[in-house]
Amino acid sequence: MPAAAFAVAPGGVEFEAKITPVVIISCILAATGGLMFGYDIGVSGGVTSMPSFLREFFPVVYERIQSHEAEDSNYCKYDNESLQLFTSSLYLAALTATFFASYTTTVLGRKHTMLIAGIFFIVGTVLNATAVSLLMLILGRISLGCGVGFANQAVPLFLSEIAPTRIRGALNILFQFDVTVGILFANLVNYGTSKIEGGWGWRVSLGLAGVPALLLTLGAILVDDTPNSLIERGHLEKGKSVLKKIRGTTNVEPEYMEIVEASRIAQAVKHPFKSLLKRQNRPPFVIAVMLQIFQQFTGINAIMFYAPVLFSTLGFGSDASLYSSVITGAVNVLSTLVSIYSVDKLGRRVLLIEAGVQMFISQMIIAVVLGLKLDDNTNNMSRGMAIVVVLMVCTFVSSFAWSWGPLGWLIPSETFPLEARSAGQSVTVCVNMVFTFVIAQSFLSMLCHMKFGIFLFFSGWVFMMSVFVVFLVPETKGVPIEEMTERVWKRHWFWKRFMNDVYEKV
Repeated sequence: MPAAAFAVAPGGVEFEAKITPVVIISCILAATGGLMFGYDIGVSGGVTSMPSFLREFFPVVYERIQSHEAEDSNYCKYDNESLQLFTSSLYLAALTATFFASYTTTVLGRKHTMLIAGIFFIVGTVLNATAVSLLMLILGRISLGCGVGFANQAVPLFLSEIAPTRIRGALNILFQFDVTVGILFANLVNYGTSKIEGGWGWRVSLGLAGVPALLLTLGAILVDDTPNSLIERGHLEKGKSVLKKIRGTTNVEPEYMEIVEASRIAQAVKHPFKSLLKRQNRPPFVIAVMLQIFQQFTGINAIMFYAPVLFSTLGFGSDASLYSSVITGAVNVLSTLVSIYSVDKLGRRVLLIEAGVQMFISQMIIAVVLGLKLDDNTNNMSRGMAIVVVLMVCTFVSSFAWSWGPLGWLIPSETFPLEARSAGQSVTVCVNMVFTFVIAQSFLSMLCHMKFGIFLFFSGWVFMMSVFVVFLVPETKGVPIEEMTERVWKRHWFWKRFMNDVYEKV
């Protein structure tokens, strides 16, 4: 028997909701978009550390690494604009695609937007696995980026809207959990394919992205759209039918009427993006934007994109660098499970603040060790110090994985009102992709010029974002998604000044 959950609405009305198999299966299938996203993050760093891949597409970098010349800086081995473009082109494409995804998410629904994402993922995988030129490789990454833009727009909304309030945080974090599983899967694949003789192992690494791509496409075909999306698009009876199915009860009238009322307000809004600028929507808008900026300036993607390259730069051998990235990938997965377990028990703020302290300390230690032991042209790092670096990287990754990773997507997806939700999610994805692109395109150059100081740079941002959370991010644990205004924003010491009693038409 599925477990029962009740979300309390204003006036003492209860929304009956069972944790049904339909909800669990739908969320698992939808969250495979995160699996694809994670695999794309992990696989790029691995293949760029493979000599055969570098020889094929980036011969300048390959020759620099093979030369072992004394004047070559340890920090600058991989500093190459084209190599960074291979990684960052995905996020530039995702940035562009998210605006189209906002339209399809509203007009076509969450389900069909996920299907479009799956198709883009499949096309990108085929282009990358069969690439014979850098142009073909970049075009494949652009197609994958379009898939990321559509998936990151639709999946978090789908998960937030289909989940019962009591476990909304945990089910939404399935998306981030699949991201971490995808990264680990990519690291394991890269470690295995690097052993293939003949220099074609990178093609296997890039081609296996087809597995999560097919899973997402199949999932998008099989799942129902969310009741919120169906009702918003005028399919009232279908929306009520799906609501009964996912809640496991016929007693859905209170929740159904609340969604209908939210949809009525949404229909009155003619320009969703303009509505984001309304005074009432300023709190979730500001928080969504700042969470995305801060999430990227923790430095996490710099580590996850380039983990094998980073460890190689720090003096690890080729095999050791890939092995170390597998360890960090495993830590990433296990720590996300901590978030799934605790986010609806401890709340969002506790996880964000604790992780800020942990990330700050670990990055400071990494900076000190590298500053003392890794010079431009010599590597005095002992085995013990190398282990310290790996441990601190794992400490950093674990804290991010149970906090800023999943919550950076969860909080924006659950705080916008329905009339601005799709547009808000689009801006969230857009800002995330802008700063992901910035980090991906600049990290290797930053590492070359800032050296160990890059970790001091990121730790400074960690301090600032922790202060932001303490004062300006409210707790949203256990609050029904359509009641954020009344129960969160109007009660917050700062944000309540932006709340009006009546929504203006836009």
